[in-house]
Amino acid sequence: MPLSMLKTDEPGTIKRVGGKPDTRRFLENLGFVTGAVITVITETGGNFIVNIKDSRVAIGKDMANKILV
Repeated sequence: MPLSMLKTDEPGTIKRVGGKPDTRRFLENLGFVTGAVITVITETGGNFIVNIKDSRVAIGKDMANKILV
């Protein structure tokens, strides 16, 4: 399921990162790699703040839909 469907404070493991090569590279540089554990901290107006690799990162819903957990 896409990251955008993950419930708040529920950990998930990234199975696949989709999108164009530039988008995938951008997300990988932020730590969104296969096997990483990710937790949604908050979701407001389609924007997500997630905890990944001991860092908090804000991404939009379009990016969250490309990350499958």
